[in-house]
Amino acid sequence: MSPKNFLITGAARGIGRGLTRLLLQKGHRVMLVDNNLNELNHINNALARHHKPDEDYQSIQCDLRSPIEIKGTAEAARQFFSGNLDCLINNAANTSGVGGSHLSELSLEDWNASIETNLTAPMLLSQACLSILQKTGSRTNGGCIIHMSSTRAFMSEVNNEPYSAAKAGLLGLTQSMATSLAPLHIRVNAILPGWIHVQNECKEADEEGQAWEEGLSKADHEWHLNGRVGKVEDVLMAVEYLVESEFVTGAETVVDGGVTRKMVYPEE
Repeated sequence: MSPKNFLITGAARGIGRGLTRLLLQKGHRVMLVDNNLNELNHINNALARHHKPDEDYQSIQCDLRSPIEIKGTAEAARQFFSGNLDCLINNAANTSGVGGSHLSELSLEDWNASIETNLTAPMLLSQACLSILQKTGSRTNGGCIIHMSSTRAFMSEVNNEPYSAAKAGLLGLTQSMATSLAPLHIRVNAILPGWIHVQNECKEADEEGQAWEEGLSKADHEWHLNGRVGKVEDVLMAVEYLVESEFVTGAETVVDGGVTRKMVYPEE
């Protein structure tokens, strides 16, 4: 893939950090967006060992529940990328709704934290970035948007209501935006990760020298049809496919090692 400009939310930890690291290694430019300043500063310092700050990458702290800060982030991206964004990855997520409160005790604040971060923010940031994504001037194609949904959009464990509802909402947002933005030559797709092990993608893991495989058992790997838990590299390949595939829009790409196709029976 030729060098491209990426904006990634939730880029200081987890999948977002892994994607940032790998994309920079491949020669792309990345704007990192995250609300955790401690993690953001840490990954900035780590990336500076091999890449040029403010040239190869730039970071910005943003509260994705704030429409004003979202607009500021889009404007920063416009300046950093000189008006041309190739791919917006709406990856950031509030995960407090995964195994959180039982529905009988679920607070409106917990519900809103998930919906506003995981669903409303992707819509607002996409909206704010339209002018730097659309086909204009000398650009032969517009950019694309990737919403990071989850297999929890259509399968669940207990006490997942806020998270599952938001991730399912992203699928509806994907197909609707793909239709609405087609005249602007902007493609919109979704990735639905399953178990992508990224416990090593954070400041604490770096300080402890944690390897990717730590904390994973043989049973964890064997639970997947392909015999292992997912890696951020698996998500990267889905991202690269969706960025390069001009004929793909409104699609849902599942990256889960086949788990959602596997029958699960009660243990005896």
